[in-house]
Amino acid sequence: MSAILVAIAGLIVFALGYRFYSKFIAEKIYRLDPDYVTPAHQYKDGVDFVPTNKYVLWGHHFTSVAGAAPILGPAIAVYWGWLPAVLWVVLGTVFAAGVHDFGTLVLSVRNKGQSIGTLANKLIGQRAKMLFLFIILILVLMVNAVFAWVIANLFITYPASVIPVFIQIPLAIWIGYAVYKRNVKMLLPSLLALGIMYTMAILSSGNTWMQIDLVRYMGGEEAAGLFGLGSVATAFFIWIIILLAYVYIASTLPVWKLLQPRDFINSHQLVVGLGILYLGLFLTNPEITAPATNPGADTSWLPLLFITIACGAISGFHGLVSSGTSSKQLNKETDARFVGYFGAVGEGILALVSILAVVTLFSNADEFLGAYTSFEAAGEIGLGNFVEGAAGLAQGLMIPQAVATTIVSIIVVSFAATTLDTSVRLMRYIITELGSEYKIKPLTKTHVATTVAVGSTAALVLIPEGPQGFGSGGYLLWPLFGTSNQLLAGISLLLVSLWLKRLGRNYIYTLIPMIFLLFMTMYALFQQVVFQWAWWAEGTNMLLFIFGAINFVFALWIALTAFAALAKGDGDELPK
Repeated sequence: MSAILVAIAGLIVFALGYRFYSKFIAEKIYRLDPDYVTPAHQYKDGVDFVPTNKYVLWGHHFTSVAGAAPILGPAIAVYWGWLPAVLWVVLGTVFAAGVHDFGTLVLSVRNKGQSIGTLANKLIGQRAKMLFLFIILILVLMVNAVFAWVIANLFITYPASVIPVFIQIPLAIWIGYAVYKRNVKMLLPSLLALGIMYTMAILSSGNTWMQIDLVRYMGGEEAAGLFGLGSVATAFFIWIIILLAYVYIASTLPVWKLLQPRDFINSHQLVVGLGILYLGLFLTNPEITAPATNPGADTSWLPLLFITIACGAISGFHGLVSSGTSSKQLNKETDARFVGYFGAVGEGILALVSILAVVTLFSNADEFLGAYTSFEAAGEIGLGNFVEGAAGLAQGLMIPQAVATTIVSIIVVSFAATTLDTSVRLMRYIITELGSEYKIKPLTKTHVATTVAVGSTAALVLIPEGPQGFGSGGYLLWPLFGTSNQLLAGISLLLVSLWLKRLGRNYIYTLIPMIFLLFMTMYALFQQVVFQWAWWAEGTNMLLFIFGAINFVFALWIALTAFAALAKGDGDELPK
C-alpha cells in the first residue's frame, strides 16, 4: 500500500478535527472568553508568568510536549502492524489528545495558572491531591532520567549533532534579549538561528574535526576512560553531568531568556523537519512493506497499544505542560485553542510520519518481521529504525545520507532536551507545592527545589546499573512510564469533566475518552503488576511490582473519589 495515501488520509482527519471539532469544543463546551484576564497578566512577574504571543507559546508548548516520545512510541507500536498504530494516532489525537491538552490548559487558566495536581485539591479533595502529586512526581522523574540517558547516547552515537545542538543555546539567549529588550520580532532571528544550526550540521557531517566525539578522543570504544570506566561509559558520564548542569540553569532562568526563544527555534525546526519528511515521502512514494497487522505477535495490542503510543495520541505529560508552564504564558484565553488543541495535532502529525518512516524502511514484510521479532526487540530497535527511515525519506530531496542522519538526530536531541528542561521546571513546581503543603520552607525556594529535582534525577540515572548498562537507572522504572502517563491523562480528563459538570456544561466530550483511557490503562497496569512483575510471575521484578501496585491503588482511589464527586456534583466553587 502507498504510504502517501495513508499520509493524506491522516492529514485530512487532523485538519477537519482542528477546523470543526476544536471550534465546537472552544465555543460550546469550554466557552473561551476573549476578555478574560489570564494569569500571565494577573500575576506577571517576568520569570514564570509572561504574556506571550500565541505563535511563540505554541512553539514552546509543541516542542515541550513532543520530545522523543511521539517518535519512539509509534516506532515500537508498529510491532502490532501499522494499521492499529495509525488509527490510534489519528483518532486519539482528534478526540482525546486535543480535548485533553486544550481542557487542562483552560482549566488552569481559569484557576490562577495552577497545575493540574494542585487543582485536584479543589475538585476532589486534599487526600486525592497528594496521591495525584505522587504519581506526577514519579512520572516526571522517569522522564528526566530517561531523556537525559537518550540525549547522552545520541551525542555519543551521532557526534556531528553536538555543535549544532549546543550552538542553539547562545543563539536563543540572543533572540530572547533582542525580542524582550529591543522589541525585535522573533520570526526572522529564529529562522536565522535555524539556518546557522543546519549550516553547522552540514559542516559537521563531513568533518570529523567539527564533531565532539568524546569516545574517539579517549582512543576508541575499547580504550579505558576515567574512574575505572571504559571510554563509552566515561563519555556518557561527562555528557550527563553537562546536561544536568544545563537543565539546572535553563529551568531557573526566566522563560523569556532561554525557554521561549529556544522552543520557538525548535518549532521552526520541527516544521522544517516535518516538511522534509513529508515532502520526501511524496517525492519518493514508498510502499508500506510492514504488515497491516501482526497476528504472530507475542503480546496482544489490547491494551498495550494505548500505553505504548502515548505522546502522539494522548499523554498525561501534556496536561502537566499545559497547566504547569503554558497556562502561565497565555496572552488571551482564546489562544488556548491554537496552543492546546493544535499543539496536539502537531504532535499527531509527527507521530504519523514516524510510523510511515519505519514501515517503509524494510524491503518486504519478512524483513520487517525478522527485525521486529518480539515486543522487547521492538523497544530496542525502534528509535534507530526511525532515524534510518527518516534519513531515507530525506534523501528523496537529494540530501546526502550523512547530513540527513545528522539533521534527524539534531531534531530528536533538540526535542528531548526541550522536554527535559521543561520537565525539570515542572518537577520544581511540584516539589515547591509539596514543601508548602508540608510546611518544609526550604523546599519552597527555587534553587533548593531545583537542586532536589536535578539531584534525584542524577541519582536515578547514575547510581544504579540499569537494563541498558551504565547510567540507565531511569530504565529500571521505565516500564511504568506508559501506564503512569496514561493514568495521569485519564485522571486529568476526569478533573476537567468534573469542572464542566459543576459549571452545568455538557461533559460527555471529555467523559468518553476518559472512561476509555482509564479502562485501558488500569487493565494494562493490572496485567503488568499481577502477571509480569509479582513474585509468583515468571518475570519477577519487585521494584516494578511495588511501584506499580502503589500506582494502581492510588489511581483507583483517585478515580473512585472523583467519580463519587462527579455523581454528587458538589465541591468548591470554581471560576466559570
